[in-house]
Amino acid sequence: MPESAGWQAELEELKAVSARIGSDPLLTQGAGGNTSLKVGGTLWIKASGTWLAHALERDIMVPVEMAPLIAAVEAIDPAAEQAHQFTIAALNSSGLRPSIETTVHALMPQRVVLHVHCVDTIAHAVRSDCIEQVGPRLAGLNWAYVPYARPGLPLALAIAEHRAQRPDVLILANHGLVVAAETVAKAEALLDDVKARLRIVPRAASGPRLDQLVQRAAGTGYRLPQPEAAHAAATDPQSTGLAAKGSLYPDHVIFLGTGSVIAKDGEDASAVVARLGTSPVSILFPGEGILMRDDATPGADAMARCLADVLARLQEAAPVRVLTLEEHLQLTDWDAEKYRQDLARRAAAKKTA
Repeated sequence: MPESAGWQAELEELKAVSARIGSDPLLTQGAGGNTSLKVGGTLWIKASGTWLAHALERDIMVPVEMAPLIAAVEAIDPAAEQAHQFTIAALNSSGLRPSIETTVHALMPQRVVLHVHCVDTIAHAVRSDCIEQVGPRLAGLNWAYVPYARPGLPLALAIAEHRAQRPDVLILANHGLVVAAETVAKAEALLDDVKARLRIVPRAASGPRLDQLVQRAAGTGYRLPQPEAAHAAATDPQSTGLAAKGSLYPDHVIFLGTGSVIAKDGEDASAVVARLGTSPVSILFPGEGILMRDDATPGADAMARCLADVLARLQEAAPVRVLTLEEHLQLTDWDAEKYRQDLARRAAAKKTA
């Protein structure tokens, strides 16, 4: 149970920071990213499938008992993958499950942990030479590089290898950024510092050819994306070339599918579907822009923009590491992610009802 006086005010402060983080698409997209606060033996963490942007208007923080969860991680117990088993029911008014990455937060010794999918960080983290790229930029900080591991227990175990160092900053390969501190204010300040250090000036892209895209979508079950910035993945030739290499990070696989589907010359959306034998969530039309499937969730639209933002920060010749087939399968056949996707679909259905 929470022990220190004033913890409710501290939790409200974390919610305010969470909302700010969640409202910045260069830091967090859709239901991605999570934040937490440790109070005594309780970890308050963002619920799975919820958006940080909604932290001030919805009950999205879930209480978890840390000691048995950490013990499960140390024992490499599969139960650690089911963080909802460790929630404190009496305090969990929402009834939601804790974040998929609860184990990551529990293992960090600092009281406040912020995990974001900062596009500048991802643009570094997908490179095979990431350490060489970020090392000079993070000089003076206590940071560590964590090779790619599936979110959940595998990632927690990879992070546990750095516990003796007690890093305040983690660069997660093909994933994102974690910062940690003893107070909410210090954690936010550290996030701002790291974000500034890792900033990459994005390439400019030409605007989308909306009239042509509308024609390619007519009667096909596809539509324009919600964020216009998402089109840059297709209107910038370097970005399109990079997209063709494969999936760069987990949330791309979860919300957009394996890799990026790129239309061939003269194809409309129906022709792409016929060629593939399936309806991809998004389709890139080189030089024109992208289309989203009609039933794509708001999270998918957010991830389409994230893809464009990350690609614009990578040079075409960058030594990019894409996720392997095995890593794709680990993500798509994972119960925790199926739960998060189900929440996203239900939320989208409510909006259209």
